[in-house]
Amino acid sequence: MLENTQAIAVQVEKMPSLNHSYICAQVMRQLLQNDSIQPLPELTLDIDNGLTPDISVFKKEKIQPNFFEDILKVKDLPILAIEVISSSQSIQGILEKSKLLVNSGVKTVWTVEPYGRSIFVVNKEGKKLFHEDIVESEGIKVDFTKVFSS
Repeated sequence: MLENTQAIAVQVEKMPSLNHSYICAQVMRQLLQNDSIQPLPELTLDIDNGLTPDISVFKKEKIQPNFFEDILKVKDLPILAIEVISSSQSIQGILEKSKLLVNSGVKTVWTVEPYGRSIFVVNKEGKKLFHEDIVESEGIKVDFTKVFSS
């Protein structure tokens, strides 16, 4: 019985919410306007046993799909990873994931916290916090005032 309880707890922790999905869609909408990048949702990266950011952003030329043979864990790392915190996730856990992504070679990670309308930016240079602002990293820009306006 304990194993079932633990499995349910893990599923609940990873369960995206309406706000989570909405914010991911709004961010993707803006990212797709930039022709020099390719944002991909829910792509598993070859870090640890496989880490899956909500959105991974690559330079356009880095992404070459092969529709005859898929890749389950991508070895090339994105220049930007974006995480959106769901109500069932802990901020600390997601920020630790951000640190692991940066330490593994992802240049920058944005962690979006919907309730405070905050964006935590983590890279090798350090950490910054933005509130409903335009955030730019690696030449990639998202206007979070538009993301949070409903």
